Amino acid sequence: MALFRIAKKGHYDFINITQKVKEIVEKSKIKDGVALIFVKGTTAALTIMEYEEGIMEDIKEVLEKMAPENADYKHHLKWGDRNGAAHIKSALIGPDLVVPIEEGKLQLGQWQEIVLIDFDEKEREREIVVKIIKNE
Repeated sequence: MALFRIAKKGHYDFINITQKVKEIVEKSKIKDGVALIFVKGTTAALTIMEYEEGIMEDIKEVLEKMAPENADYKHHLKWGDRNGAAHIKSALIGPDLVVPIEEGKLQLGQWQEIVLIDFDEKEREREIVVKIIKNE
């Protein structure tokens, strides 16, 4: 298992982590298996997408319609913060991905990138876990 950290700004911070995951796969020397990628936390998510500004803006607009940041959430009453929308967006997209590995390489399409999205209201450091599982 490998763990790495990334400092994030929050409020829809998109960060491409594909290269870091590729490096971990290469170091593992596993030729055939899967990479499980997981972000620790309940206000960030992982997805596979084209890492392009227009798509990022589109995702932001769609998610804002579904869970607007400025809405009043019951979560705010319990904890005194304003990140209820961040928790909802994280739950909708999810904290993990599984990507096949063949011949020692992640099997991503031409435009597919592994992207961390941070939705929280404040800057923080995120921990990403990558577990390489070998096919027997």
